[in-house]
Amino acid sequence: MNNKDSKDKELYNSRIVDNYIKLIRSKYSFINIKELLNFAGMEIYQVEDEAHWFTQNQINKFHERLRETTGNINIAREAGRYAASPDALGIMRRYVLGLIGPRSAYELIGNYASKFTKSSTVTAKRSGSNKVEIIVKPNDHVQEEPYQCENRIGFFDAISTAFNYNLPQIEHPECIFHGGQVCRYIVTWGKPESYFWRKGRLGTALILIFICAISFLNLPALYESITIGTSIILLLLMTLHINNLDNIGLKNAVENLQQSSDELNKQVSLNYENALLVNEISRALSKELELNSILSNVIEILERRLDYDRGLILLSNEKKTRLLTKTGFGYKDDELSKFMLSSGFHLDRKDSKGVFVVCFNQKKPFLVNDISEIEDSLTSRSLAFAKKMGVKSFICCPIIYEDRAIGVLAVDNVKTKTPLYQRDINILMGIANQIGISLHNAELIDARIKQFQSILQVLAATTDARDPITAGHSEQVTEYAVGICNQLGLTYNYTEMIRVSSLLHDYGKIGVDDAILKKPGRLTQEEYEHIKTHVSKTKNILERINFEGIYIDVPEIAGAHHEKLDGSGYPNGLSEDEIPFGAKIIAVADVFEALTSRRHYREPMPINEAFDQLVENIGVHFDKECVEALIDYYNIDAPISYLYKNQF
Repeated sequence: MNNKDSKDKELYNSRIVDNYIKLIRSKYSFINIKELLNFAGMEIYQVEDEAHWFTQNQINKFHERLRETTGNINIAREAGRYAASPDALGIMRRYVLGLIGPRSAYELIGNYASKFTKSSTVTAKRSGSNKVEIIVKPNDHVQEEPYQCENRIGFFDAISTAFNYNLPQIEHPECIFHGGQVCRYIVTWGKPESYFWRKGRLGTALILIFICAISFLNLPALYESITIGTSIILLLLMTLHINNLDNIGLKNAVENLQQSSDELNKQVSLNYENALLVNEISRALSKELELNSILSNVIEILERRLDYDRGLILLSNEKKTRLLTKTGFGYKDDELSKFMLSSGFHLDRKDSKGVFVVCFNQKKPFLVNDISEIEDSLTSRSLAFAKKMGVKSFICCPIIYEDRAIGVLAVDNVKTKTPLYQRDINILMGIANQIGISLHNAELIDARIKQFQSILQVLAATTDARDPITAGHSEQVTEYAVGICNQLGLTYNYTEMIRVSSLLHDYGKIGVDDAILKKPGRLTQEEYEHIKTHVSKTKNILERINFEGIYIDVPEIAGAHHEKLDGSGYPNGLSEDEIPFGAKIIAVADVFEALTSRRHYREPMPINEAFDQLVENIGVHFDKECVEALIDYYNIDAPISYLYKNQF
C-alpha cells in the first residue's frame, strides 16, 4: 500500500473531531465550524455520528486549518486535555471514569484507544503505584503526524485530571518523529486526596498516643478522659472524611458505569433493530417477483419500522432521462398523486442541481440536517420545491445494482427534530442495495415472463392458425377465463395459471386430422371420438414441458376442461369435486366462446341464447359460480339478467 492509499484509509473515530468541535465552541467561538469542516472534507452529521471514521488526510487538513485560524500551535494537546472538561466529558466518561482510579485507566488505555483510532497499537504496563509506561506503535502503512503525538499527551493529561488529580508528569524518552521505533511515554501522577488524609490520620494517631501516654503520668483523671475523648473524636472525624472521599469516588464510578451501560445497551438495541429491519426487508423482497409488490412492501416496512416523517422511492425510466416517483409514505394523498403523475426530475440536463438528480448521477448519498445549508447549491426551482414541501432535514440514497443507478430512496423529517446521522445513511444504503438487487431480479424475471408468454402465444397461435374459422379461439377463451377469475376475486398467481392453461387448452388439436377438424357438416361418431382425443394429447404434450411454481397444474387443468359435473364429460368422466376448479372455469369460457363464434357447421349464436344455455346446464355441465362470474364480467342487459335471476 502506498502512502497516498494509507492516507485515504479511515483510521480516526469521529469522537476525536467532536472533542475538537466542542473545544472550538467553548474557547474559539469566532471560528466558522462549517467552513473548517468543508476544508477537511467532513460533514457535521459525520462528526456527530459515533460510528463514523475519518482518514489521515481529513484529520491532517482539519488540524492544519484549525491551527492557522486559532494561531495556537499547541491546539492538539489542548484538545486532548479538553476531553476531561465537564462540557466534553462524554468522550472520557464511557471508557475512563467507570474505573476506580487513574492507575486502572492508564493500564487499560490500550483497550479503549482502539475505540478512537485504528492507526496504532497502544500497550501499557505499570511500573509503580502511580506510574505507568505507555507504548504506541504505528500500524503498517500508516504515517501519523507530530501533532497526533501531542494530542495523545493531552489525552494522558486528561485521564489524570478526569479523576480530579493534578496534571501528571509525562516523560517522552522515545518518539517516532525523532528517530524512534515507537512513541514511549512514562506517566506519573500524584496521590489522591484520601491518600494524604490517611497519612495524616496515621501521623495524628501516633502523636495522640504519645500525648495520651504523657497525660497518664502528669494529668488528673478528668483531664486524661478529656484528652482521650478528644483524640478519639479527632480520629473518627478524619476517618469519616476519608470514607466520604472514597464514597464519592465510588459513587462517581458507579454512576459512570451505569451511564456507559445504558449507552451501550441503547447502541446494541439500535444495532439489533437495524439488523431485524434489513432481515425483514430481505425476507419480504425475496418473496416478491413483481415491481409494484416490491415497492409497496419496502415502503410499508420503512414507514412502520423507521423513525422518519416521510419517504419516497423514485426510479428512472428506461431511457434514463427522467426520475419518476413510484411510491411513498407520510405525504398527503394529493401530494403523492401529484408526484407520481408528474413528469419527474430531469436526468438529462447537465446543469441540474437537484439533490435527487445529483444523488442519482453521482451514485452517492446525501444527508442534510438543515436545508439552508445547501441553498447556494440548489437551483431556485429545487429550493422553492423543497420549501413548499416543508423539508427540513433529509437523506437520499442511490438505488444501485452493479454500479448502475436505477433509482433513489429518500426520507425526510418535517416535524421530527431528531438529527440525522451517518448511521442513518448506512442503514438506508443497505436497504437501497436490497431494493436494487430485487428490482434487477424483477427485471430478469419480467423478461423471462415476457419470453415465456410470447412462446405461449406462438404455441396457441399454431393451433388456431390451422383453421381461419377458429382463429383467435384460444385467446378469446383466455380473456373470458381471466374475466371469471377476476370476478371471483382469485389471486394473481392462480389467475396467471388459468391464463396459461386457457391459452394452451386446445394444443392437442395439432394431432387431429385437418379433414375432421375443418369438416363443414356434422361429425360422425367415429370422427367425434377422434376429436375428443385432443384433450389427452394436450395433457400429454404439456406434461413434457417443465412447468414449475404457479404453473405446475397447467397440464392437469388444460386436460380436464371437457369434464362435466354430472360425469358425462371426457376424457376421464370426472364429476363434481373430482374436477379441478380451474378446469370448471375454462369449461364455461370455452363453451361460451364456441357458441358465440362462427363454425364450419353453423353461424354464431346470439349472446342472450348462449347465456341461456349456460344457465340451463348449471349443476349438470357447468359450475354455478363460474357461470355467474362470466355473466357479471360480460355485463349483459337487464332482460337477460332478469331471466337468469328468475331461474333460481
